[in-house]
Amino acid sequence: MSNATPIRILLADDHAIVREGLSALLAYEPDMTVVGHAADGRRAVALAGELTPDVVVMDIGLPELNGIDATRQIAREQPRVKVLCLSMHSEKRIVRAVLEAGAAGYLVKNCASRELAEAIRTVAAGRTYLSPAIAGEVVQELLRQRPARRGGAYGELSEREREVLQLIAEGHSTKEIAAQLQRSEKTVAAHRVHILAKLHLQGVADLTRYAVREALIEP
Repeated sequence: MSNATPIRILLADDHAIVREGLSALLAYEPDMTVVGHAADGRRAVALAGELTPDVVVMDIGLPELNGIDATRQIAREQPRVKVLCLSMHSEKRIVRAVLEAGAAGYLVKNCASRELAEAIRTVAAGRTYLSPAIAGEVVQELLRQRPARRGGAYGELSEREREVLQLIAEGHSTKEIAAQLQRSEKTVAAHRVHILAKLHLQGVADLTRYAVREALIEP
């Protein structure tokens, strides 16, 4: 495989030590090269567009824009780029949400390094990869059931409302969110009202607990 074009990889994880560790592991793979690093979901989406890697190795618990919504945006804007989610979560509902967002694979973080390389090669070749630790029951459920909207009411939120939800849960003020999303504070406040109503929640504390429970942010 030394004469083949190497698989170009973008690493998206909010922990520098994880990104550096993954880079060190992948450096031993002659058919792979890491072309970029992203510490948050918004940067991951931007770099996916700028660098057009073959595979994005994506954590779920990213700041500013979680890995699930980042995956959804990449799948829509860069359909040639494959997303492989690498997460500590193994709950079926989260795996389902990631796959429905457009990910080509899902790997749990306690996997061996050889499994990571195998997963990258699999998704780069256009196939789906699920970690053996979660594959059996999850695959059967996905095959049996029609895709359901993630988290029920969560699926009713618009893409912008999901972004606002995450930023609120991360502790950003209305003014900060307005500046980041280039919207007025009045618009952000309106989104907040709509989010609370759609999710049947009472305030910021409820939103934060909801975001942690749904793996939109890390606790």
